[in-house]
Amino acid sequence: MSIPFPYAGYSEKCRKRVRVVYGGHTLVDTRRSRLVWEHVFYPVYYVPLDDVDEIFFEHSGGNAVADTYDIIAGGRRSVNAAQLFKKGDMKGWLKIAPDKVDHWFEEDEEIYLHPKDPYKRVDVLQSSREVSIQVDGVEIARSTKARLMYETGLPVRTYIPKTDVHLEYLEPSDLISACPYKGVANYYNVRLPKGLTMDGLVWWYRNPNAECIDIKGYVAFYDERVDVFVDGVLVPRPRTRFG
Repeated sequence: MSIPFPYAGYSEKCRKRVRVVYGGHTLVDTRRSRLVWEHVFYPVYYVPLDDVDEIFFEHSGGNAVADTYDIIAGGRRSVNAAQLFKKGDMKGWLKIAPDKVDHWFEEDEEIYLHPKDPYKRVDVLQSSREVSIQVDGVEIARSTKARLMYETGLPVRTYIPKTDVHLEYLEPSDLISACPYKGVANYYNVRLPKGLTMDGLVWWYRNPNAECIDIKGYVAFYDERVDVFVDGVLVPRPRTRFG
């Protein structure tokens, strides 16, 4: 599924105050960051050196494109956590890996994983269409109370109330993932009576973020790996696993 804008390589000024914290120290406090789309799915922050406390950064390597730095603060070291670019449109700008520091703040709100894309949105709509989910010919769920999640550029995801799912086929998984739009997801494996097991096939949000609160407690299936029937018609499987 194509996403026409923003394209990979696009960047723009960000008007939000952005702060980065590691080891109890503020590494970055800026109102001049840039949102950079390294690929089409979501942006990351690049920050100007003037708003970086360089005392916490130690050169650790690099290549022709960028120098690499460790972050040292509060008695801790985050290895290869930042890159300072030496060429291209972002020459002189610093990129800090989101998962290499403790906290990111937009204004006074903490964000996780990466910034939200201002050109994409998420809508959750209630639907009375009959949805059936089948795995290897076994029906796992059937509902006329699904909630459909429409995310820009991503496959439509169908969330089904647990009361309409054959829970006897679901086994809790240790897998956890996070999304800046939806929150923290837990997963189930599917185990069929004949012994077929599909790991991480089902996910759900115990406490989703406010904009997606309507999927709370509902479960979704990777449509790429199951058969989905809507009003009796088999839906072609999407090609992407993103989202």
